Amino acid sequence: MAFLKLADVSKSFGALTVADKVSLEVPKGEALGIVGPNGAGKSTLFNLITGNLRPDEGKITFKDQDITKVPANRRIHAGIGRSFQVPQPFGSLTVFENLLAAASFGRNASEQDVAQDCLEILETTELMAVVNTPAAGLPLLNRKRLEMARALATQPDLLLLDEIAGGLTDGECVALTDTIRSVNAQGVTIIWIEHVLHALTAVVQRLAVLDFGKVIAQGNPTEVMGSDAVREIYLGADS
Repeated sequence: MAFLKLADVSKSFGALTVADKVSLEVPKGEALGIVGPNGAGKSTLFNLITGNLRPDEGKITFKDQDITKVPANRRIHAGIGRSFQVPQPFGSLTVFENLLAAASFGRNASEQDVAQDCLEILETTELMAVVNTPAAGLPLLNRKRLEMARALATQPDLLLLDEIAGGLTDGECVALTDTIRSVNAQGVTIIWIEHVLHALTAVVQRLAVLDFGKVIAQGNPTEVMGSDAVREIYLGADS
């Protein structure tokens, strides 16, 4: 059985179909990249997986359990973590306090019980140097790192990354992809939406392309991005 499986999942808002019979299987430990033009349905896909949206049709299973109608908070406790495209930390709290808050909620545990794990996550995400810095004062790279660290603090088995490389310099992208690769190597399954293709393809083992709510291609990243259909629909739409 697939670790995460979407079977003919559809979602519409009135006459607009934003997910059109999407079927995806993600094995445990994989890093899967999701690409597509703006409006292709990528964020909707994440919202369906996290439970922020409920599909009109289809079925979603996670770790062999049907989660199609399971609310978002229970999916977090089940092991689905997410970062957002625009970092949303508690600006007045320090980096460490942000992690404590995320871990306490995500694991339904006391801050004392999760404190050591939070310190280890700060090491993994290279945030120890700013552990006592208020989140509002962080530069963009560290805000991105904190966004990922807060998701990791919920102890996810599946981590969804939403355009986490956006706005970073090439050097910053390299540093961030090294961290993401390390997280994946520790056994965390990753699904990553990204427009910065060189960052994405440096990490993922497989790529899926969305267009108008449909999966139009998936497979080896080089082969997928080299196909005529994907170049016309994805690269052409962004040029």
